[in-house]
Amino acid sequence: MRVDWQMASAYLWPIGIALAVGITGWWLLMLLTRRLKGRDYRRARIARVISRPLAFALPMLVLIPALEATPLDGRWLDQSLRLLHIGLTACFIWLLVRAVAAGEQAILRDNPMEVADNLEARRIQTQTRVLSRVLMGAIILVGASMVLLTFPMVRQIGTALLASAGIIGLVAGIAAKPVFGNLIAGLQIALTQPIRLDDVVIVEGEWGRVEEIGSSYVVVRIWDERRMVVPLTWFIENPFQNWTRRSADLLGTAFLWLDYRAPIVAIRGELERICKGEPLWDGRVCVTQVTETSEHTLQVRLLVSARNSGDAFDLRCIVRERMLDFLAREHPQALPRTRAELLERPDPPTRTPRSQPADDVRSPGAEDGPPAVVPVDETVG
Repeated sequence: MRVDWQMASAYLWPIGIALAVGITGWWLLMLLTRRLKGRDYRRARIARVISRPLAFALPMLVLIPALEATPLDGRWLDQSLRLLHIGLTACFIWLLVRAVAAGEQAILRDNPMEVADNLEARRIQTQTRVLSRVLMGAIILVGASMVLLTFPMVRQIGTALLASAGIIGLVAGIAAKPVFGNLIAGLQIALTQPIRLDDVVIVEGEWGRVEEIGSSYVVVRIWDERRMVVPLTWFIENPFQNWTRRSADLLGTAFLWLDYRAPIVAIRGELERICKGEPLWDGRVCVTQVTETSEHTLQVRLLVSARNSGDAFDLRCIVRERMLDFLAREHPQALPRTRAELLERPDPPTRTPRSQPADDVRSPGAEDGPPAVVPVDETVG
């Protein structure tokens, strides 16, 4: 078989040079990416974002003019150029997604939540995370649509769908309702912020912290290390408690049921002593109040304040334990007890004839009238 070297050289030279340049550029850019790994200054971060997608796009960029310089034409050239354009579009989408992720990381880095007063940082991080995920999803969706529209068959299907947009649009709307519902809920949460990252919430009766806000769900870390996964739409459609909506400060209560002889003044002084000696107390509220009484005991409420819900829970437990120890040690008569009184057995009561009720047992102004039977003196003639 005889090879036409002249024809072969017309293909090999342009493609070979393009591949050599492209592979060399790919190697250099990947080497740069490895060199910059771990470096944390701004130019290194920007270079890391750009270098990897550009390393894969460069060989395709140089192959396009190389293919056009060859004698290849017709259907084969069109298909080859289409594949290269699809690859370049994918690299461009990849670059945009990496840029959004890098911007998100930069904002999160500038607003850390590992500080005492992190309300503003949590607000910014919540908005950044939710909006960046929505933006990434939109970029990928638009890029995939651009790639699919390069195929004539897909364009024909799109035209047919538009021709029957009524029924198909209704079906697609019903099918995509959960997706678009979570998307809109995510935007609402990002803008109005009923919840933020690290917020303390009560969801379905469970106490936990918002650990993650995704594009379609929220992960709540329960106090016992369980994870509750809740759809985004749930927080828009249902009431829930947010203990850190405006600030993390919280009031905590400890209730005691004591005897009526409990020394309230001494209890109030002991609570103040406990609060002043406890670093969990934030210095705002330290109140002792009798809030309820019953036939056997009285209810005493010990109200204290703390910087956050975790400190408030621990402070309540400390106050309750130390107050009970104080009462048992100093005022044992204040603890609840059951009283019984022993009386001597009285003489049996004298029965009064039913026809002759005693006047002193009737209610004043009773409405039952005079006795039904009136005794008659038989001696009267």
